Amino acid sequence: MDTNGSHMTPHPASALTWERADSAEDVHALLRASDAHTAERSGLPVPERRLDSSRRLVAERAVHLLRHAAEPVAMFTLTPHPPFNRSLDVFPPAGAPLYLRRLAVHPDWSRRDPTLGLRCVRRACETARAAGADALRAEANPDLRDSVALLIGLGFVQHGPVETEGWMRRVYLQRPLDR
Repeated sequence: MDTNGSHMTPHPASALTWERADSAEDVHALLRASDAHTAERSGLPVPERRLDSSRRLVAERAVHLLRHAAEPVAMFTLTPHPPFNRSLDVFPPAGAPLYLRRLAVHPDWSRRDPTLGLRCVRRACETARAAGADALRAEANPDLRDSVALLIGLGFVQHGPVETEGWMRRVYLQRPLDR
């Protein structure tokens, strides 16, 4: 109770904790919920996601999950391997880059706390730097303007032109990580 006799509730952000994901099903459900919400807002198709990919990434300990108690709130994945087949010549040279992928925020939580995407990308940069990476790379759909603006606002630079394949459009971004 506070001095007025009313019950104080902790700020929801204070109960958020980071962990390495151990449930591919939780990760996959969060990813699909975020994809559906993003597709609804943007008018783009929902990307196809494979549970086996989620299982593999969780097994590799590559998925970083933000939880509120037992509830998955947001996530990102860091891997040393690019998640795309494109030549890496689009990026400036880097000695030890990591790849940011599968950035997702649960729709209910994105409404409660619009800073969660920002917090994920900042955490990804910190984690990559601590792992010895000298650059963080990402592939993004330029039609998801808020996501691209977030990355650019946090120091990512677009390299190469927008590439289009069917309905999917892509840009490639890199942020140098000072040690």
